Amino acid sequence: MDTWQAIDKIRTIRKFTERPLEPEHLDRILNAGRRAGSSKNTQQWDFVVCTDRAHLVALSEVGPYAAHLAGAAAAVALVVPDPATHDAPYSIMWDLGRAAQNMVLAAWELGIGSVPATVYRQDLARELLGYPADHWCEFMLSFGYPENPEALTWPKRAGGRKPLEAVVHKERW
Repeated sequence: MDTWQAIDKIRTIRKFTERPLEPEHLDRILNAGRRAGSSKNTQQWDFVVCTDRAHLVALSEVGPYAAHLAGAAAAVALVVPDPATHDAPYSIMWDLGRAAQNMVLAAWELGIGSVPATVYRQDLARELLGYPADHWCEFMLSFGYPENPEALTWPKRAGGRKPLEAVVHKERW
């Protein structure tokens, strides 16, 4: 699969089979995140991987749109130094987004679907994941083999993206 094909064809998958991820697939996904570029090569991220079903079910309570975590084969919590308590630059979120997108694209190439979840309940996430008080987890990613394998090849929905001319400004706004 070439890069453009992966970018153009990827779909959000929220329903997964009960099949666990192949260990080499999970390692490849995590390595894709680790290989992302970061500002000044600081790599200020940690990834907390969860595959235990009871743990995934508990994690599905971290936000109102996190229910998909309960059915995932794996979840990856994206943890960074807390921007509110550190002298962490805003670029840390850019770096984290790059790592997340690498993971999502690597998973897609392997036939694994994914979807992000925003963490609304930091207290619960910290309790369940055990990350330090001076760190922050804004996002988690669900991964799994799609419940409906055809989801990997569904066509784009009409109106799914704004046209290029609606979002691109040349030289000035």
